[in-house]
Amino acid sequence: MTSQPPPPPQPGAQAVPTCYQHPDRETYVRCQRCERPICPDCMREAAVGHQCPECVRDGNREVRQAQATFGGAAVAAPRVTWALLILNVLAYAAEVLRPDEVIQRFAMWSLGVHMGEWWRLITSAFLHSPPPSFWHILFNMWALYVLGPQLERVLGAGRFATLYLLSALGGSVAIYLFGTSAVGASGAIYGLFGALFVIARRLGYDIRGVLWLIGINVVITFLPGVSWQAHLGGFVTGAIIAAGFAYAPPRNRTLVQTCIAAAVLVALVLLVTTLPPYGLPLEGAFT
Repeated sequence: MTSQPPPPPQPGAQAVPTCYQHPDRETYVRCQRCERPICPDCMREAAVGHQCPECVRDGNREVRQAQATFGGAAVAAPRVTWALLILNVLAYAAEVLRPDEVIQRFAMWSLGVHMGEWWRLITSAFLHSPPPSFWHILFNMWALYVLGPQLERVLGAGRFATLYLLSALGGSVAIYLFGTSAVGASGAIYGLFGALFVIARRLGYDIRGVLWLIGINVVITFLPGVSWQAHLGGFVTGAIIAAGFAYAPPRNRTLVQTCIAAAVLVALVLLVTTLPPYGLPLEGAFT
């Protein structure tokens, strides 16, 4: 079976427009931005009419994305805070099931770190005093629940996670240098206290409430059995990180903030690798 080819267009007749990406498809719809013909598969909803995929991509690049106060994407929901809360609760559940094994293997222990068990510097920040002592994890998680969302929204998710983890590491390094052993997230929590103070000053907020909060926790720091080393190390580290994030110049802000965080990390690692533990006898202390 044969078919005759379509007759050539008559002189003066207008050619049927076809999609710029699919030449075999007839269409009478044009992109509202570049006016190229587009078929239904290439149409993208726009504020007025339809646009082609390229114009939509170009428009998205031109739209300025919402940002957190000190850089990074704007935070609608504090997912990092919730993730940290869940990790702490799961670690505590592991302690409930096998307390001796979990604490002996993952708690902060200066001599263990000195012998190469580096993971203790971070894992200890997710452990807490085991049952029947529940107030330890309750206080720390309450503080994270209160402080975490507002700091995460101001700093952005990535910067907040960096602040929390480096503060936890700073608390553990202080325990390594001047303590013996401990468990608890208070190094990270006190880092949030330090960051809250710095950021409140940077934004011009009334800091009297922050000072009262810090003062109460200073009193708690020197109660018997509490690791003041973790509190002090976390607070100082958090304040330094927050100052670097909050006072970084708008131009090259991300680069400056990254360099500051990296410098703090390197300094903490060097303290552990170059200095021996000068620990005080604080066996079984909690943070």
